[in-house]
Amino acid sequence: MAGAAELVGAVDQGTQSTRFTLYGLDGAVVAKHQLEHPQVLPRAGWVEHDPAAIMDNVWECAERATAAARERLGEVRVRAVGVTNQRETVVAWDRATGRPLHNAVVWMDLRTSEISAKLSERLGSKDALRGATGLPFSTYFSGLKIRWLLDHVPEVQRAAAEGRCCFGTIDSWVIFNLTGGGSGGGRFCTDVSNAARYLLMNLETRRWDPECLQAFGIDPGTLPEIVSCAEVYGTVCRGCLEGVPVSGSVGDQQAATLGQRCREGEAKNTYGTGLFLLMNTGTSIVPSTHGLLTTVAFQLGKDAPTQYALEGSVATGGLAVSWLRDQLGLIGGPEDVEPVASSVPDTAGVCFVPAFSGLLAPHWREDARGAILGLTQYSSRAHIVRATLEALAFQSKDVLEAMAKDAGRPIKALRVDGGASRNNLLMSLQADLAGVTVERPSDIETTSRGAALAAGVGAGVWTAEEVFSPGFGSSGDVKTFAPGIAGAEREQRANRWAAAVQRSFGWAQTDAPDV
Repeated sequence: MAGAAELVGAVDQGTQSTRFTLYGLDGAVVAKHQLEHPQVLPRAGWVEHDPAAIMDNVWECAERATAAARERLGEVRVRAVGVTNQRETVVAWDRATGRPLHNAVVWMDLRTSEISAKLSERLGSKDALRGATGLPFSTYFSGLKIRWLLDHVPEVQRAAAEGRCCFGTIDSWVIFNLTGGGSGGGRFCTDVSNAARYLLMNLETRRWDPECLQAFGIDPGTLPEIVSCAEVYGTVCRGCLEGVPVSGSVGDQQAATLGQRCREGEAKNTYGTGLFLLMNTGTSIVPSTHGLLTTVAFQLGKDAPTQYALEGSVATGGLAVSWLRDQLGLIGGPEDVEPVASSVPDTAGVCFVPAFSGLLAPHWREDARGAILGLTQYSSRAHIVRATLEALAFQSKDVLEAMAKDAGRPIKALRVDGGASRNNLLMSLQADLAGVTVERPSDIETTSRGAALAAGVGAGVWTAEEVFSPGFGSSGDVKTFAPGIAGAEREQRANRWAAAVQRSFGWAQTDAPDV
């Protein structure tokens, strides 16, 4: 294919949609396509996705983006494909047929609260496995979802007993299907950044931990092989990308960290369905004593050193904006948020804690629920919308403060990405309320970019050194937002937020009903 334009592709399988993006070797976006998938809500607190529908969207997005690239450039040669994904979401499927055994249980799902509580009680603490995994017991993590599927789904139980059951996060599901599926010998693996989210992987060995497996009662034979984030896992089995190496896999937040090319000591925040802050801690595993997670950032090759990270995850970010639209009808769409919120100078005392599914870092309160406080007769639609933006900024501020304490160094600048980072008012509020400089690249889809970078390294398109060199694959100009309020005002507003958060605790029982 002499003269063909050389490209690298990335599957970005997120909570609400799937995107496929093609990049030129200079890092420029050539073409992309995106499709949403339904949110399945069987009962309050439960969130599921149809795994087959997700794969249908992966294939269609790849076909449409590739067709668009050919229309623009003529002949193209895709040299590698990477995968990034909504991390803790779990799929169970039949190894032989490739058929899903249940809907995917999504990362924000709360059905495992009883399992989490019982494990904490049996092992003496919610932090009983934190030394090995960097994680507390929480509904958030994949191991608890696997245990629930084993306990409650007869088809999963039978498949596990017969040695046919595969449990994996969405990266595993996508790679398995891209490389052949059940009939074609698809590769059953997960990269180290996703494996770190199971509550089953030892951070030092980067292998499934026997003590953790025993605690959960999970057979390691049902779990994927742990691999690096940048190596060839197989080749695409069909379609327009048939034969292209699948050579990169990174969990979505780690992918954004890589896409932002955060080196040791640097931090990013992704404003998506949730909010996810990561600081690269280099090759050091830094335990958290301030409510954060210790996790893997990425490993760019089988023999490459593993980079670790401190992470603070916030369950409700952009989801709160969707709630304003879908449940309250206060906005027509995300594009309305900034003009509506900007129509008032402040929230007039309104404070919104969007704890729809509890609070994650740094509080880890599964019993918290959403609260809107400070309402008066004067309170308006605009005040509630502005309070929603402030909630996103305050939640991020809480995590940044914990991160600085754990790392033993101040965070002076925060790199941002994700859809909500387009909102200039939100970015200004973030700088004001956290007291940090906010840096936003012109290309805010850094999650897809990170998956493409990993794939390129895995297939030998680039080296890891090239990826982190100054000026490589530039994502465009950076817009900076500096703090614009005094420290005394920042403290006063933070104290009011802290009081509101305290009032959200204890509104829900932690015990989930039996199925």
